[in-house]
Amino acid sequence: MLARIVLLPGDGIGPEVTTAATGLLQDVATRFGHDFSFDTHSIGGAALRQGGRSLPPATLEACLASDAILLGAVGDPAFDGEPPARRPERGLLELRRALGAYANLRPARVWPGLEDAGPLKASVLAGTDLLLVRELIGGLYYGEPRGLADDGQAAFNTMRYSRDEIERIAEVAFVAAERRRGRVTSVDKANVLETSQLWRAVVSEVARRHPAVRLEHQYVDACAMKIALAPASFDVILTENLFGDILSDEAGAICGSLGLLPSASVGGGPGLFEPVHGSAPDLAGRDLANPIGAIGSAAMLLRHGLGLEREADAVEQAIERTLISGCRTADLDPGGRGNRLSCSAMASEISRAL
Repeated sequence: MLARIVLLPGDGIGPEVTTAATGLLQDVATRFGHDFSFDTHSIGGAALRQGGRSLPPATLEACLASDAILLGAVGDPAFDGEPPARRPERGLLELRRALGAYANLRPARVWPGLEDAGPLKASVLAGTDLLLVRELIGGLYYGEPRGLADDGQAAFNTMRYSRDEIERIAEVAFVAAERRRGRVTSVDKANVLETSQLWRAVVSEVARRHPAVRLEHQYVDACAMKIALAPASFDVILTENLFGDILSDEAGAICGSLGLLPSASVGGGPGLFEPVHGSAPDLAGRDLANPIGAIGSAAMLLRHGLGLEREADAVEQAIERTLISGCRTADLDPGGRGNRLSCSAMASEISRAL
């Protein structure tokens, strides 16, 4: 396969984990006889520091012409006091919408050997393997009108969803459940929000087209509690943008570290693949970050972006073998009891396992 992959290292630890993931993609290309070309562009704070916009036109043009995009992280505290148009995160939101990436897939599983890495008892965490399907380009983050009023003394945002937006993300969740364990938990706040009442009605209609999948509805607060108390009870969690942002981080935290979690954002154009963790500026440049989330995102790029299932499986199996062998980054071994490795060393071990 010939594939054009755009790299967006971004901010903080983004360049380090992107380098690690790119190395694994190069290894895959060599092992399986593919030809991957890599084109690096700026986004977020890195782009703002160069005097441009957080999503430069050249970056967007390259992304739209690519086969897949690998992103490191976006976020720079130096711009925290800037207006919304000058914030690093604005570039990421604009890119998602330009790509038509309406479906965000965030798997959260307990890797063998990490049953005790999270805050939950191993007996509670055992068997956890869920997929959170989050609507990504609608809802409160994109709704209009929005803004500041009364000379900055008030602010407002709009949560808005259409039937079509809900239906297409629900289809993604039900198709995923058919390939997994056949259960969808749709999360809303239908007792309070009109958007959630429409959400629940449309999801129920889509469910009737997928009789092999069992649907249950949960309020977001109840779901948040159940993720902490019984995470293994979930298969596919379907929810809107804001709720999905929060619940996916909770699901990642209970599995041991946000540094473990990959994600895929897919829809109408090239897919965007990125680890769930943020830019972690306090770790930047110290070779301490966990590269597994980024390497797992590279596996999702292979599977969902390029259709290379066997290669994606190989990368995930290499991660598993490396963790079983006892290799850990600092976030997975706060007590210093294991074989603690740097970001680059952990990537080298996964490459060796591949």
